[in-house]
Amino acid sequence: MADHVHLLKLCVGADRVEDLVDWQASRRWPQGRPVHVTRMWPKRADQVLAGGSLYWVFRGLILARQRIVALDQVTGADGITRCAIALDRQVVRTESAPRRPFQGWRYLDPADAPRDLGDARLREDPLPDSLARALADLGLR
Repeated sequence: MADHVHLLKLCVGADRVEDLVDWQASRRWPQGRPVHVTRMWPKRADQVLAGGSLYWVFRGLILARQRIVALDQVTGADGITRCAIALDRQVVRTESAPRRPFQGWRYLDPADAPRDLGDARLREDPLPDSLARALADLGLR
């Protein structure tokens, strides 16, 4: 078993990685870092905090990740306790990998996580979604 595990989450309301980056930059965050609040607390919290990242799915493709720096308990205005996933400010682009829609978040084994893009790849223009999806389906991107 891996010493750490990642989380996988749909990036609802964002079509591109730039949408997530812009949205996070436009907000004031507690402790200066982005937070994603979710209803469920990870049962494997120790493994998540041992080096895990939150991998973001955009329109059916994993395209980016953010390192998870903390899991904090928060209480909403409705009095319900939730889990605030505190994220590193840096959004790291990854190779694209297809994922079907799902609700909430899922665990992602490090062996199944897409690799980070190299610096040279970051300067490339993004591929159209249909082409990126086709290449990911073939295991080529």
